[in-house]
Amino acid sequence: MSRPLIGITAYFEAARWSDWVREAVLSPPSYAKAVDRAGGAPVVLPPLGLHAIDDYVRGLRGVVLAGGVEVDASAYNGERDDRVPEGQQHRDRFELALARAAVKADVPILAIARGMHVLNVAQGGTLIPWLPDVLGNHRHAEPGTPHTLQVSVSSKLGKAIGDRVEVVAPHHQSVRRLGAGLLAVAWADDQIVEGVEVQGHRFGVGVQWHPERDLEDRLFDAFMEAAR
Repeated sequence: MSRPLIGITAYFEAARWSDWVREAVLSPPSYAKAVDRAGGAPVVLPPLGLHAIDDYVRGLRGVVLAGGVEVDASAYNGERDDRVPEGQQHRDRFELALARAAVKADVPILAIARGMHVLNVAQGGTLIPWLPDVLGNHRHAEPGTPHTLQVSVSSKLGKAIGDRVEVVAPHHQSVRRLGAGLLAVAWADDQIVEGVEVQGHRFGVGVQWHPERDLEDRLFDAFMEAAR
């Protein structure tokens, strides 16, 4: 059986190798390795413009909306917070268009960390730009601190990983208003949404944590099964 082609979103920015400094398409290898382990053929997608979106959706069997810098507030008509690193609007535009097209075409989507925020905004949702202000603490932003999530057992996410999962997911932003057609399917104990799904979609799942870093992740297996 041939391996399904899986697109992975990426950065497009200056990078250095040897004595050269040039613009480069950058993607942490953990995403490609996770796709490969699950039986897919990873393809890195440079955010060069919107002209290839329809071709990607027709040719790919699944899309990974990867993590990265926070979504710029202008994407959801929010107010910029100076504590949030400056966004990459070219990447936002590309990934928002790709997410909308993949939802419309019923192409399987696995949206990770920033990717979950992209999926939510693509569907008309909004984000909390600086979560510590809402909660009055920095617990969600602390690196390396695990916490347990409750997962809906009837969701595609719950069927893949079970009703409880311990994750490490440092983040300063979070879902505020869910986008059209999205359901919250995983929550921290303070009710911050850490998993979403597209209703009626073959596989449209977004998670706040990084499943690609788990060498035996059942979520990538479920995603790949949908892609096949």
